[in-house]
Amino acid sequence: MSLVKRLGIPAAGGALALAAATVGHFEGKELSAYRDAVGVVTICYGHTATARIGQTHTDEECERLLKGDLGDAFDAVNRHVEVPLPPTREAALASFVYNVGPGAFSRSTLLRRLNAGKVVEACHELSRWTYAGGKRLAGLVKRRDVERWLCLYDEYIHVVGGADE
Repeated sequence: MSLVKRLGIPAAGGALALAAATVGHFEGKELSAYRDAVGVVTICYGHTATARIGQTHTDEECERLLKGDLGDAFDAVNRHVEVPLPPTREAALASFVYNVGPGAFSRSTLLRRLNAGKVVEACHELSRWTYAGGKRLAGLVKRRDVERWLCLYDEYIHVVGGADE
């Protein structure tokens, strides 16, 4: 069974559903603000923009923040990517942008390779983004593995002629 299936992330569906499942799984949900692995104040599903220590949110507020933050991530992907994207690749990139931010994405080798039509090379760039605060984090390694799988999904389908089991 693939890692993606074990995590409960659907291999088919719209980009938003795929990205939300990926982000939700890897970010987790915390209703009270906390400091993440590198000391950034975070709440809900990895929301940082308005998070403050001592703050709490309801499930509904967390869902609203997730949708807004994912919308921003998709906007960044759509603004910077110059080539057509299948839903799985768009979801992978939105999850990546959600995590690293639009600035890092816009300056990345990943984006340059993708826009140059080097899809496989671009998707493999995700594996390089596994460090936070100078330390390699196991959670980022796993997240990038799933994002890379989603990014390459259509390439796999074309090679093997069917869906991954």
